[in-house]
Amino acid sequence: MSDLATAAILGLVEGVTEFLPVSSTGHLILATRLLGYDAARWALFNVVIQLGAIAAVVVVYRRTFATVLAGLARREPGAWRFARNIALAFLPAAVVGLALHKRIEALLANAGVVAVALIVGGVAILLVERLARPGTAKGVADVPLASAGGIGLVQCLAMVPGVSRSGATILGGVALGVERRTAAEFSFFLAIPTMLGASALELWKSRHALAGGGVGWGAIGVGTAVAFAVALLVVRGFVGFVGRHGFGPFAWYRIVAGAIALAALRLG
Repeated sequence: MSDLATAAILGLVEGVTEFLPVSSTGHLILATRLLGYDAARWALFNVVIQLGAIAAVVVVYRRTFATVLAGLARREPGAWRFARNIALAFLPAAVVGLALHKRIEALLANAGVVAVALIVGGVAILLVERLARPGTAKGVADVPLASAGGIGLVQCLAMVPGVSRSGATILGGVALGVERRTAAEFSFFLAIPTMLGASALELWKSRHALAGGGVGWGAIGVGTAVAFAVALLVVRGFVGFVGRHGFGPFAWYRIVAGAIALAALRLG
């Protein structure tokens, strides 16, 4: 398979899974392992194409960001609460990610961890769906300070590949009393500093590899473009889907996908 075809496949996987509670990193790791890609050669590619998914959120919520920026300039309380909540939720992952970066990298090579985390995460989603009370906090600016901090702490669980950053933050928000739509949007907005920070760190660490040894910039461009286009559709449709069907379908998908992955890894 050519590099461009592989890039398109991985871009599709990233775009579909980044903002769904199914773990994009886990799916990319499994794709690398099960389809026989050279993980080391495609490692930087998998980081860079996340920028395409980030761009999709910026495009979909461009009016929200414009309103918040204008509100910050005018010192509006709602805009400052919005920025405060996202910043507070970002801090735990920034601190833990920098402190445990090497240990996290070691887990990225373990497809078995991903498969188990998919199953455990699926069960956790079902439990939260069943036990959590209906949320009352509507709007990112209206999320209480303690809940924003709690969402940030829960996001740290996603450093285990297969847990899912979006799944942890959305379900963490729901468990902390945030309404579903707001929890999903909070997760989208929180993804921007979190993913930008992770991408910048990885790019800095891999700066010497940018000149060669990995896939070409053409493949990176294809993967990023595909991730952007697909994530654009996913972000636009996800909130409405969750409002109608809840998170149960994603939980069952995780359980089935994790079981299949475990079986395939053992047979392999």
